[in-house]
Amino acid sequence: MIVDTHTHLFVEEFADDFEATVERARAAGVEKLFMPNIDGTTIDALLEACRKFPGVCYPMLGLHPTSVTESFRDDLRTMEGLLRQPNPYIAIGEVGLDLYWDTTYRREQMEAFDTQIRWALEYDLPLVIHSRKAFAELMECLEPYRHTPLRGIFHSFTGDDGDVSAWLSFDNFLLGINGVVTFKKAVLPAVLKSRVPLERLVVETDSPYLAPVPHRGGRNESAYVKDVLQKVADIYEVPLEEAARVTTENALRMFRIARS
Repeated sequence: MIVDTHTHLFVEEFADDFEATVERARAAGVEKLFMPNIDGTTIDALLEACRKFPGVCYPMLGLHPTSVTESFRDDLRTMEGLLRQPNPYIAIGEVGLDLYWDTTYRREQMEAFDTQIRWALEYDLPLVIHSRKAFAELMECLEPYRHTPLRGIFHSFTGDDGDVSAWLSFDNFLLGINGVVTFKKAVLPAVLKSRVPLERLVVETDSPYLAPVPHRGGRNESAYVKDVLQKVADIYEVPLEEAARVTTENALRMFRIARS
């Protein structure tokens, strides 16, 4: 059993073959697909995708940092209203900070992130974190919560920023490994082997982005998480089945979902 802990199969790139994409994933042994929200415009599509495959597709709720604008508080109020009702959400995500392209809304991103951290604690849900060119700011936001029950995943860990010790110092967090680990020039394999136990990893695709080798350059999909998993198994010199067992147990424990 394999879990893709981060996949956006509900976006328009899969509009023509969503069901077939899910079935290809299941045929590859990927039995559960965890889907992070993006913003207020994607919630309906996310929930519809999960309704089509109950027990396979699971939704998260959050405001992606690149969707934070001057109206972000309105977006958060809408989402918090959904959290206060009976709901299917398994995590707060995808949330965090992204200062790669634009720093205009740096302060707003940090405020939105802090609000969603508090949701994770209030509703006892894991936090699925996106971080890009914002390490210092992310640590500033997280540090006040270090000694709380906060748990979650540092999504799309790349290993190229020298900050792995800081990530791992948050004991209740795991690292999400995706297609980047298969790229020819990636430093991530060496970082993982030398510094990160397999018990701190989950695997993901971030579909439709970051397709692993041998699919790099094309649309990513959840079936390809098996290529990521094979690379992880190679790095740790364990059988594929062992890498699948450990990362699946890590994921199910983090999201508190029973094996089915």
